[in-house]
Amino acid sequence: MHTIGEISNKFNLSISTIRYYDKEGLFPNVERKNGIRQFSDSDVESILVIECLKKSGMQIKEIKRFLDWCNQGDGTLQKRYEMFIDQKEKVLSQIAELEKALNLINFKCWYYQEACK
Repeated sequence: MHTIGEISNKFNLSISTIRYYDKEGLFPNVERKNGIRQFSDSDVESILVIECLKKSGMQIKEIKRFLDWCNQGDGTLQKRYEMFIDQKEKVLSQIAELEKALNLINFKCWYYQEACK
């Protein structure tokens, strides 16, 4: 079992962020001993997925839907698969946009380097 402080340090997340995740229902099975949250290894794995999905632009309510589907079992595998396919497309689109921006930045770096000579 892991304390909220350990989770905070391990993932470089603020304690308030972890509490927010818990309040939003992302850790439905988190245990409490004397009012102190005790996170299981399964909760730790969930945090890895949560952080990945957040970085990919997914909103907390969508992440909660995914985690709810996970808790419902194998009957939701197709929904989960489709969610990840959709998110993959969004991430690929973001990458394409960032590559365009990087190309322009690289050109401007070259331009100003030459102009400074």
